Amino acid sequence: MLMGPDIPEINAQLDAGVLRITLHRPAKKNALTSPMYWRMAELIRAAGASSAVRAIRIGGAPDCFSSGNDVTTFTSLERDADGVPAPVHFLNALAHCELPVVAAVNGVAVGIGTTLLLHCDFVLAGEDALFRTPFVDLGLCPEAASSYTMPLRMGYIRAAQMLLLGETFNAQQALASGLVTAVYPVAEFEQRAGELALRLAALPPTSLRTTKRLLRAPLLAAIEHAMAAENAAFADCMAAPEFGEAIGAFLEKRAPDFSRF
Repeated sequence: MLMGPDIPEINAQLDAGVLRITLHRPAKKNALTSPMYWRMAELIRAAGASSAVRAIRIGGAPDCFSSGNDVTTFTSLERDADGVPAPVHFLNALAHCELPVVAAVNGVAVGIGTTLLLHCDFVLAGEDALFRTPFVDLGLCPEAASSYTMPLRMGYIRAAQMLLLGETFNAQQALASGLVTAVYPVAEFEQRAGELALRLAALPPTSLRTTKRLLRAPLLAAIEHAMAAENAAFADCMAAPEFGEAIGAFLEKRAPDFSRF
């Protein structure tokens, strides 16, 4: 399998049919940047085209999954020749991946660190995991088709708690709501994720891919529609003054004031 050149923030390892993708930007709590999105999209697409890969496992450091998109790069995300931003490339690759995807999550999973999980087949969480989608707090709107997938997975009421109020769900709340598959002690969750990925990798590959494709087929049109609508709305939100106030307040470490808008 040709995986392309590595970057320091994304580690990729192929072993026993499992492609392990690890976010590695600990100084920034694995906040995601354009090069990280491009690299993950490249890896997922390469894995899907390879007979050597049977399953994908995505994780971060044991104490942090991802703090979401790097806030300082919101207005400077790289785009392809057609104007498609790097995060959208990654999300499209993940949403259309026919290989089973296992996510191992502990510590914070913020923004896209949570919404990407809605495109994974299994999410195994450590008991210290915390999930939050503070899009409205930042003057933004949902992304990753989460306005569709989150109510579908969790129900409207819990989705409203996360997307409208930006409430934090702990591991047990995430389990009860259907956001995660299972919760394990922090010392065990990575091992359990590895065992599950190996179990999937040992299954017949044609029937495994076919079954996932059939499971996802009824959802993909709605996911693509939601993602396109969210991308347009996200751009509108970024052009609104509330976004400037939210980002300014974040960078200045003060409470935002939306009263004048």
